[in-house]
Amino acid sequence: MKVTVLAVGKVKEAFYREALSEYKKRLGRYCKMEITEVADEKTDENASAVQIEQIKEKGVNIAHVTLHVGLGTFRPVKVDDVEKHHMHSEFYVVEEDQAKLINDTKKAGKKVIAVGTTSCRTLESATDENGILQAKSGWTEIFIYPGYHFKMIDGLITNFHLPESTLLMLVSALAGKEHIMAAYEEAVKERYRFFSFGDAMLIL
Repeated sequence: MKVTVLAVGKVKEAFYREALSEYKKRLGRYCKMEITEVADEKTDENASAVQIEQIKEKGVNIAHVTLHVGLGTFRPVKVDDVEKHHMHSEFYVVEEDQAKLINDTKKAGKKVIAVGTTSCRTLESATDENGILQAKSGWTEIFIYPGYHFKMIDGLITNFHLPESTLLMLVSALAGKEHIMAAYEEAVKERYRFFSFGDAMLIL
């Protein structure tokens, strides 16, 4: 598979801005958002308020964390040695009540599913080596790529990402490169929508 064909899903800026405006209105109906000029929060764009309530009714705990997305997330990796790729710092916040909810869920033997790569990076940054999520805030330069040992999350809901991106490496670290490439090949074949406001996949 030629990964470069994934670029066909790139969204034009005019369309993105129009979709972003509508997205803010919809999302603002059921949760608080913080918008920066770098990027919009995308962790909940795959679910509506009604779906959120349906999920809660099934006994699923829903927690909220914050990551102010930096430019490094969207900067393509251009080096052969990924360890030499520099990630920009991103500021994250994990409130005490949310950390307790997530830790209690984990202790109960339930799975922690991150909704969005922003949530994933926040949880992995704030979790210690014993697998305990810390209530804290700070800056992270976490770069997750194949070989990374996940400390907190058990699964991920995310979009289909662009080639040469750090996010494509992140999902490959979780699911395995072969599985991700097979999924992307199917997505291209079936003309799925890529990147922001596109289709989503669940990795378990």
